[in-house]
Amino acid sequence: MRTSKRTQILEAAARVVEREGIKSVTFDSVAAEAGLTKGGLLYHFASREDLVRAIHQHLADRWESSLAAAAGKPASEATAAERLTAYTRVATQSATRAELLLMLEGATTVEHAAPWNAVTERWAPPPAAPTDDPVTLDRFIVRLAADGLWLYESLTAERLDPDLRQAIAERIAGTLGHDGD
Repeated sequence: MRTSKRTQILEAAARVVEREGIKSVTFDSVAAEAGLTKGGLLYHFASREDLVRAIHQHLADRWESSLAAAAGKPASEATAAERLTAYTRVATQSATRAELLLMLEGATTVEHAAPWNAVTERWAPPPAAPTDDPVTLDRFIVRLAADGLWLYESLTAERLDPDLRQAIAERIAGTLGHDGD
């Protein structure tokens, strides 16, 4: 299937963020990376802010696609345990610098955080309130452990052996005990 121009632009913008950071995302830098004219970008994005919002959405959508692939189904068709297991398995993949920078930047802007938060809410939401339910607490601890694995590899120069990383992710996921809900 042929990639749309919009997707090509967003992938090029993600590469600019990966290499140079978010502040380097300009129409000129993204146009050069995508092999397009500045006018070609303006056709798809009216402003830099529209482009940045679209990058957030694009990468969050890509993350959700990985989660759905790991679960073998969309979040709406998966049980809570299946969603969290998929979330844990996707944590075996290190984040790209672009994903980290955009997630960090997004945490300071409600509009930028929305796509990331929506994915998290579908796949691994935190407990709604304090709870004495050990299953609910265990599930959230599993999510935190998966997030920790993801961040560990993303923020350190040390790379875990792929088999070890997979074994850790499976051990975290295995603590869930599939009770079918």
